[in-house]
Amino acid sequence: MSSPVENPFHEEALSDEPLASSSHSLPADDSALPTSSSAEPSSPPPAAAFASQDDDDAPLASAAYPFSAAPYPQDDVGSGSHGVTSPPLPQIPHDEGDDRDAGQHEAGQESQGQAQARPQQQYERPRRDAIQIVDALKTSEGASAPYIVYCIRFENHEVRRRYSDFVSLRQALATLHPCYIVPPLPPKNTLSSYAIAGANPAKAREDAALIARRRRMLSTFLNRTLEHPVLGRERVFRRFLDPETPWVDVLHSPPVTLVPKNPLKAPANDPTDADMLALFSSLPIPSSSAQLQHPDQRFLDSEAFTNKFSAHLAGSMEKVNRRLMKRWTDAAGDWGEMGGGLNGFALRMGEDGAGGLDEATEKVGMAVDAGYTLTNAMLSHWEQEFTEPLQEYTQFSNIIKGLLKYRHNKHLQYEAARELLESKRAQLEELERSELEAQRLERALERVRIVNDDGGSERAVSPATGSSPVGQAAENGHQPLPPLPSSTGSLPPQPRKSVGLLSALSHSVKGFVDSDPEATRRSTIGKTREQINQLDGAIKALTQDLRFASATIQADLDRFQRQKVGDVREMCLDFARFHQEWARKNLAMWEEAKAAIDAIADE
Repeated sequence: MSSPVENPFHEEALSDEPLASSSHSLPADDSALPTSSSAEPSSPPPAAAFASQDDDDAPLASAAYPFSAAPYPQDDVGSGSHGVTSPPLPQIPHDEGDDRDAGQHEAGQESQGQAQARPQQQYERPRRDAIQIVDALKTSEGASAPYIVYCIRFENHEVRRRYSDFVSLRQALATLHPCYIVPPLPPKNTLSSYAIAGANPAKAREDAALIARRRRMLSTFLNRTLEHPVLGRERVFRRFLDPETPWVDVLHSPPVTLVPKNPLKAPANDPTDADMLALFSSLPIPSSSAQLQHPDQRFLDSEAFTNKFSAHLAGSMEKVNRRLMKRWTDAAGDWGEMGGGLNGFALRMGEDGAGGLDEATEKVGMAVDAGYTLTNAMLSHWEQEFTEPLQEYTQFSNIIKGLLKYRHNKHLQYEAARELLESKRAQLEELERSELEAQRLERALERVRIVNDDGGSERAVSPATGSSPVGQAAENGHQPLPPLPSSTGSLPPQPRKSVGLLSALSHSVKGFVDSDPEATRRSTIGKTREQINQLDGAIKALTQDLRFASATIQADLDRFQRQKVGDVREMCLDFARFHQEWARKNLAMWEEAKAAIDAIADE
């Protein structure tokens, strides 16, 4: 646990009070946080994912997984209005998915203490058939070239979408909900994927194996999104599944069109809020080379773990898995050829009247043929139940990297905004100091003019030609007056005694650039004060937004960890299951062949 001095998110280190009037500040009670892009707010991350302050003080190495479940920032969850508290997420109804108000009502039924008292739920493998892609059809409707449309069946309705529609859907979900892990899509087919599948790139769109693979992975994407406690309730996602809604109209209408292109120019909890967008527009964008002054160790550990996880999957497991599947495929082809040769040899031996040897040879050939058939069947299960999930989790690791990068940039933006605010305040102090000095000098000049009007020496105000103003002021008993500072607060340079066209031109240019430095300085002071007030309000909103983003990302990482552990377990069980089935059926075939061979030996 970092100290309050080291951690800028500790309440004692934050000098700015939260915005009392903003609807985007984190509530202290069990009310739901607005996370959806529509008018109805969606539920926040589950409170069960947040631990108490005592858990946060524990060393990170003692945790079973680097994605710590502690609250962020480091506040006591139940200490007051600054604590990050959230009610549990409601279960997604499969029949009335668009009814968010009902979900919010269910979410408010339990208090936070009851949510924390409940034991952590065990991961259950999500349904893979809630949304089905029943067919893939080739069409050229509305386009000059043919393309594939996928027939999606959900709640007794069917809708047709093409692959580019899935891509735009995922982009819209990631934009509207930047703090959640949006499931990946199957990647576009490359030359390497064509080579692995044995497909011709010229006819790849018609290749049945590649189309079937994409159907499965697109179905997985839809079902994972449906099972997500927030994304599954998103109106844009539900409209994607609606056959009565043209998808192009959804992409060119709110809320999709309200989100700015740069995610740092929008709040994380609702990127379509117009009031917050106006505040966030004044925030600086950090450079790509900027470094955090006060990083959060939990997210540093999450980044390190994700990098190792990604390197292990993409660097070793996927390569070995593909190589192993290729060798099994080659072996299946060889077994097919060997089985055909043995069956032909058995026919020849039957013609020669080799008493029982032909039958035994035929049984051996059938066993070898069964090896070919069963291996192809096993490879099909292997592809669906192990290889595709493995590739999916490689994509998941890249998505988590992007999510952590987004939170990292949010933190950088917070620090950059605080630095900008301090520099603006220092600039305002300097301008105000210059203004006070100018007013003091103006008052001194006014006193000199009053003395001159009362019969004093005119030389203090109107020096004679060839005489020194400083000397004349000294003769009259007055101190010489320095020149007024410029709008930047510094003293203007003394003009040189020069004559000619160059001097006249220089004097004219200076008068044109800043004819009234006092008015310019006062205008700059007003603008700087306005910028400070605007930036101060934006930083207060950003502080709350960064807390929301950190807590939400942390909770979704915890949810993803439970999902990953459950899926990897199922993958390993499936891997053992289809190998076991292959071995059992092959053993039965070889036992029959062995019995035929033993019968020859007995004769």
